[in-house]
This record gives sequence, C-alpha cells and structure tokens, in this order.
Amino acid sequence: MSWTDERVELLKKMWGEGQSASQIAKELGGVTRNAVIGKVHRLGLSNRAGAAGAAKAEAKPAKVEAKPKPAPKPAPAKPAKPEVVMETKSATPPPSPRKQIIPAGQPLPPQPSANEISPEALAKVNAVEKKAKKLSLMELTERTCKWPVGDPATENFWFCGLPVQQGKPYCEAHVGVAFQPMSSRRDRRR
Repeated sequence: MSWTDERVELLKKMWGEGQSASQIAKELGGVTRNAVIGKVHRLGLSNRAGAAGAAKAEAKPAKVEAKPKPAPKPAPAKPAKPEVVMETKSATPPPSPRKQIIPAGQPLPPQPSANEISPEALAKVNAVEKKAKKLSLMELTERTCKWPVGDPATENFWFCGLPVQQGKPYCEAHVGVAFQPMSSRRDRRR
C-alpha cells in the first residue's frame, strides 16, 4: 500500500472530522491503525485534544443572559477581627511537567542513577577492560563476557570477552557493576 495524494487527502479529511485511526484504516483499506497514526504524525496533523474541545465549545449554544440580580443589602457593621489564613493542600496535584520528546537518532541526556557505582568497582572495571579480549558480536559465546564497551556506531566498539561468572552474562568485574545490591531503603520496605 502506498500513500497516494487521494488517500492522504481522505486521511486528512477524516482526521479533521474526528474519526479514530481505526475507522480511518478501515475506510482506506490495506492499511493498519498504526500506519494511520504514523502518517498523521509525519504530516504534523493536530493532536485533536485541543481541537475536539474547541469544536465542542463551538457546538454549544450561547448562554442566555439572566436578569441582573438585585444588589445585596449591606451587612450590619461588626467589629473587625484579624483574619486567619490557613494553608490547605489542594485535592488535585499540580500538573506534572511534560517530558521532553527526543527525536530518534539523538543522544539521550544523562539519566540520574538510583544506585551510584562505587569507585572501587569502577577501578576494577577499568583494570579488567585493559586486559579484555575485545571480541566482536559474532565471536561471543555463552562463556564470554558480553559487556559492551564504546559506541556501537563507531569502529572502536567491542565486548569484554573474559570468562563469565557462573549463571551471569558478564565477568566478575562487570557483574559487580551491572548487578547492584538493593538499597537499604528498599530492604526495609520488604
């Protein structure tokens, strides 16, 4: 199935009418719901969250103005008391900030780590990587450490290749980095 100009126009029309991706896929035929969603995304069509709300707001009839209320009678004068303002928590939490969407192919920003790696473990890993076998993907076996080193997009990428620890995919040094003990806080909850 290819996206001809006619099919794209029909997609835009149906999307603008508020039809679901499944309905559009069924109408177009030979295309899945996910293909419709992908095409909508690539075309940059609106999310419809705001558009649907605006359409509903336009569809409602204008409010009829009510008769003006009579002015309230002034309350009898009372001695002024200092006003006490108490802070209360609202029932609804504040909206969480939206996460930034990172386009495909872009590097991810540094992520906060739940468990910091000890300097001893890092020193051990650095020492082990100096004597690593530097295997390629095709040279790995069930008995070789599968710890990746470097950027896979470059020529300088390899796997450790040292003998693995029993029941683990990595050598002893890399197991020490990959499998961190649970934090004491998580231990107390259990």
